[in-house]
Amino acid sequence: MVAIMMKHVTKTYGHDLSKVQALQDIDFQADFGQLIGVVGPSGSGKSTFLEIVGGLLTPTSGTIKIDNQSYQDLSASQRENLRLNKIGFVLQAYNLVPYLTISEQFELVKHVKKTANMTANEFQQVIQRLQIDPLLDKYPETLSGGQQQRAAIARALFANPQIILADEPTAALDTKRAFEVMEIFRDLAHSTKKTIIVVTHDTRLEKYVDQLYNINDGKMEFVQ
Repeated sequence: MVAIMMKHVTKTYGHDLSKVQALQDIDFQADFGQLIGVVGPSGSGKSTFLEIVGGLLTPTSGTIKIDNQSYQDLSASQRENLRLNKIGFVLQAYNLVPYLTISEQFELVKHVKKTANMTANEFQQVIQRLQIDPLLDKYPETLSGGQQQRAAIARALFANPQIILADEPTAALDTKRAFEVMEIFRDLAHSTKKTIIVVTHDTRLEKYVDQLYNINDGKMEFVQ
């Protein structure tokens, strides 16, 4: 079943001499139950691609559907509701609330998204696999970058979205931790029929994905 469909999507910034085409005529499809990797160098258009898939940016042209719903047909409030209930983000900046402990970060999710979050048993397994049990009573500023990243990944998973968009989710992790996170993503995608897209420049992670795309200079091509 198709989770994401993009047809002839372009994204252009600026005008005239300052015009930059960040994405050029992108065709892309992701099905539920897949872990998909999108690789490319810095400035290639990876983050723009992810923000358009997540509804944070509007394409200059082309169409995009999420779970058979066209973004172009939705109002701003409907798009916001779609993001809240179906899409989870793992960002490089972590975006943890500084005055909340790690455990309280998850309580905050419950207040924002009151239903369809992970069960206590499901989430305990995630916590154990990410090895953040000792961090639950700590504040983000007391944690290393890698610890904050693992906590941010857990928070995104706790909301139990159908689609997870991860922007360089392993950038702050060592090789062992990075591979563990990719294994979690792969297992979740396959066992719970989620669509997980990992945007990265780290080619070590390619062996974990079901499909691989490359973006360079705003152009996307299917690799495997």
